[in-house]
Amino acid sequence: MKTTGIAFLMLVTVLLSGCSMLEGINNTLNYADEATDYANEVSTFVNEVPSLAEQAATDEQAAKDLEARLEDMKLTITEFNEMEEPAVGAGLHQQVVDRNKQALEGIDVYLNNMENGKLDTSAIENTEIFQSLSEITNTLDQIKQLGE
Repeated sequence: MKTTGIAFLMLVTVLLSGCSMLEGINNTLNYADEATDYANEVSTFVNEVPSLAEQAATDEQAAKDLEARLEDMKLTITEFNEMEEPAVGAGLHQQVVDRNKQALEGIDVYLNNMENGKLDTSAIENTEIFQSLSEITNTLDQIKQLGE
């Protein structure tokens, strides 16, 4: 009887640790999917915003669209930063979060300049926004590999 109880406890322990391991794998795959979506959004932003910034210098509607894109990107960055990182790849997540913080600071500076009427279209490509977001895409490529 005692042996049966010990065997049952061992079986339960093995099953629970197996479930935990599967949950960890599932979390890593979900995170990799979210990181891939985020990488796509960052890439689209980096490709589209410079031309929108050029248009914003002479077109009021483009300026409003640019401001909306910058605000949307701030929200997207913040949401990604708040994601729970998986145990595997936590260092990569922290790298992205650090670069995201730089990008957020750059977006805030650019938005403040827009509010003060200082829209410098050439500055947008040279700001921390694009440098940080370009670096993020490289790190996110490494994160995508976690899901493969």
